[in-house]
Amino acid sequence: MSAGRTARERVRAELTREITEIARRRLATEGAGGLSLRAVAREMGMVSSAIYRYFPTKDDLLTTLIIEAYNAVGDAVEQADEACDRDDYTGRWLAMCTAVRTWALAHPHEYALIHGTPVPGYQAPQDTVDPASRDGVRFGLLIAEAASAGAVAAPPPTPAPPGAAQDARHLEAIFPGVPPEVALRAVHAWTWLYGSVSFELFGMYNNLFHHLDATFEHGARSMAAYLGFTR
Repeated sequence: MSAGRTARERVRAELTREITEIARRRLATEGAGGLSLRAVAREMGMVSSAIYRYFPTKDDLLTTLIIEAYNAVGDAVEQADEACDRDDYTGRWLAMCTAVRTWALAHPHEYALIHGTPVPGYQAPQDTVDPASRDGVRFGLLIAEAASAGAVAAPPPTPAPPGAAQDARHLEAIFPGVPPEVALRAVHAWTWLYGSVSFELFGMYNNLFHHLDATFEHGARSMAAYLGFTR
């Protein structure tokens, strides 16, 4: 009986994988809003009622695709960071930035699913929070380690924005031990990263930049200087 359950589990896992792969391909032609469980079932040669045993609703399928996309970005960022010298904070930042862009360019429709226009009517469940945070957590670790090592130069004084004291408590949770002005700059830099990738992917740089690799690297290095990395 145990062997039978294991076989059923393997079949279920394989069918779940096939469903998500087909759904991922259909994102390119129909977009997340047009994704249909019935259409996926037809492509698999499965009766439409059977697919609901694997994904009761379209939102359940979207959630799986979203979690997988976030985890893929998280994997890419973590692997890029791990390949760097721990004391090379600028190099680690550049590697993380490149990993996000490389993944996005290779998976534009999955990137659009997690960083593009929200799917009408879809509410992301709590299950998506941890996967969505993986890349940011690794970036927060980089900033905290650099600050702890004294490898972040104090930025020039800038008037604190309204609510800075309240925001500082939230920033401390993400960037433990990091001075508030450095943490705030870290948020700006992280915003630049995803803004730059989105501009490139969604055509906002068309007819503006013709050497996108070099433009992106220049931006990433500029953000490293803005962050104050000294090594």
